[in-house]
Amino acid sequence: MLRPFQRIVDLILIVLIHRIAIAAYGQPWLPHVSGATLFVVVTFTIVAETVGGYRPRQAEDLLTENKPLLLAWAGTAAVCSVILFLTKTSESFSRVTCLGWLLGAAGAQLAWRVSERSALRSIGSREGNQRVAAFAGATANAERLCGEIRSRPWLGLKIAGIYDDRGPGRQHAFEGNPCKHVGSFRDLIRACQDSAIDVVYVALPLHAEERIKKLVEALSNSTATVHLVADLPFYQLLSARWTAIGSSPLITIHGTPFQGMRQALKRVEDIVGGTIASMLIAIPVLIIASLVKLTSPGPVFFKQRRYGLNGKEIRVLKFRTMYVCEDGTTIKQAQRNDSRVTPFGRFLRRTSLDELPPFFQVLTGAMSVVGPRPHAVAHNEQHRGLIPRYMLRHKVKPGHHRLGASQWLARRNGDAGLHGKADSARPGLHRQLESPVGLEDRAAHYFRTGW
Repeated sequence: MLRPFQRIVDLILIVLIHRIAIAAYGQPWLPHVSGATLFVVVTFTIVAETVGGYRPRQAEDLLTENKPLLLAWAGTAAVCSVILFLTKTSESFSRVTCLGWLLGAAGAQLAWRVSERSALRSIGSREGNQRVAAFAGATANAERLCGEIRSRPWLGLKIAGIYDDRGPGRQHAFEGNPCKHVGSFRDLIRACQDSAIDVVYVALPLHAEERIKKLVEALSNSTATVHLVADLPFYQLLSARWTAIGSSPLITIHGTPFQGMRQALKRVEDIVGGTIASMLIAIPVLIIASLVKLTSPGPVFFKQRRYGLNGKEIRVLKFRTMYVCEDGTTIKQAQRNDSRVTPFGRFLRRTSLDELPPFFQVLTGAMSVVGPRPHAVAHNEQHRGLIPRYMLRHKVKPGHHRLGASQWLARRNGDAGLHGKADSARPGLHRQLESPVGLEDRAAHYFRTGW
């Protein structure tokens, strides 16, 4: 779908659903309601543009494809809540109407996108609407992409085959022969010039720069769409992306996913989530603090040095669950039936209630609601020398809510999961490096994986 048309549909649905919500609740359409509608329309448009809601996309699943829409509405709701609070005008609007408007508009836009997606996939998979695709280079990348295209008929691509000048001994041996070898690059160029091929995927390794350059230049004398298959060993890392300074193209290999408006939205998310959580846990925190003080000698809180954003040292605050407060260069991890754990501390650790205080550190900006688990500095220094790319987890703020349930399960079983052998720690760390770090990402991750 054309992106401008999608924008128009979104704006119409926002206004229409607000009208329906007001009428359903039996309220009159007053001037301040029109102002609110205009404000939401403008805010949603800005946030949606910022998070990439109108970029062309064709993702694997509905949640991934529509994540920008959910993120746009989360950002819009957060901004509106802050404005209503600061201007003290929340009493002028019905909470039922506002909630119905928010959920209704988001649901209507989602339904429209699902319908559009289904229609386009149905049209694309029809025989008469398919485009003919070919691969330049018999490589492992070509084999993988060929299989992925064949498993996705909705892309509307019919594979003609693979073209390569090299002899059979230099070509990648395909398993199961998903794509056949049909000719040389000269044959590919001729087929494209005859309009027999619509799309070309250049799958040559990047070190074959001259061959790629000559092939792409020759294909420019045709109407074929040409794609260069990424042959980068680091493209799956935390935030590898294309950028530029002036006319100099760059690839950001190690970076943070939170910059600019996305960083601001993440902070708003943390403030809103942290404020709500702090209000809910205030009384339980006071009760637990009293019980910690009464049941064992020592301080109520346990402070430990851990690494925060960009590896800067922070102090994480937790309820004390042991008779000792270790924070040196060597820290023995808690084990099942550990004699250092107090009786009440054992209950706190089993229920994770000892981790309520870090919610207050979300408000200070030291931590985030969702993010990788912060480890003790001693453990960080141990693992960074054993696990490749370990420190990339500190390109985002550490989170109160961990990425995945493996940490909770490990703790329940008596150990901390990542503080055992390095070999067993690597899979968990790699999952964390590739895991989502925002609430909207976490929701999508939950529905996809069940954790």
